[in-house]
Amino acid sequence: MAVALFPPLFPLFVVGLLGSVHCAGMCGGIVGALSLAPSRGQAVPVTVRLVPPARPALLNVLAYNAGRIGSYMLAGALAGGVGQGAGALSRLPALQAGGYWMANLMLALLGLYLMDVWRGLARLEQGGQILWRRVQPLLRHVRPSNGSAFGPARMLAAGALWGWLPCGMVYSVLLTAMLSGSALGGALAMLAFGLGTLPMLLGLGLLGARLRAGLRLRGVRLACGALVLGFGLLGLARAAGGLPHSWLETLCLTPGAAA
Repeated sequence: MAVALFPPLFPLFVVGLLGSVHCAGMCGGIVGALSLAPSRGQAVPVTVRLVPPARPALLNVLAYNAGRIGSYMLAGALAGGVGQGAGALSRLPALQAGGYWMANLMLALLGLYLMDVWRGLARLEQGGQILWRRVQPLLRHVRPSNGSAFGPARMLAAGALWGWLPCGMVYSVLLTAMLSGSALGGALAMLAFGLGTLPMLLGLGLLGARLRAGLRLRGVRLACGALVLGFGLLGLARAAGGLPHSWLETLCLTPGAAA
């Protein structure tokens, strides 16, 4: 029996959907509106406002999220390509199984992170600052000049850049993308995850502070984090062989056996 390389996409979508409560703090203010361009030589602030009220909000928010998800897919393709290049996932089932143990463990830790019970994933975000310090200055190049409003093209570019913002949630899912064993599989894995975050980010872009206030409630974060934690624990139980192959396969990152 061989183990299927590609994990089911549904749990990645749900992880993005539930984990997007984290986006209220990370990206909530970003997708609301863009502040005035900084003066020459001034650094672009982290809390850049991306959609001026005078612009049609929906088209701009859609463009921003298309760019963001596109960056996720690129990162997933790179991660999947690394797994494919190593070739170990297809030749060493034990190593692949260990990878899925790690992926589900990361999912469980993400649930604790969303619940504010454990903040260890913040260390991964600190590591991502190395790349972000190179990407962030590029944001000033997509800002309109002379006080003009943002259009969809600039919003697309801004979203593509902001997709590289250090995020422990994204990093935890990238491990699963790497386990897909191919660039295409990794890109599709991150697409599923990105689409899961889309409803929340659209809502944040259109409703702004009203929705962010609700998402910051401790009960909401605890409920979403507990569900993500449950996904991770369920996957760990499947990986350990403690649960039968059934409809649970659609809820676990651990792949079922394939002939």
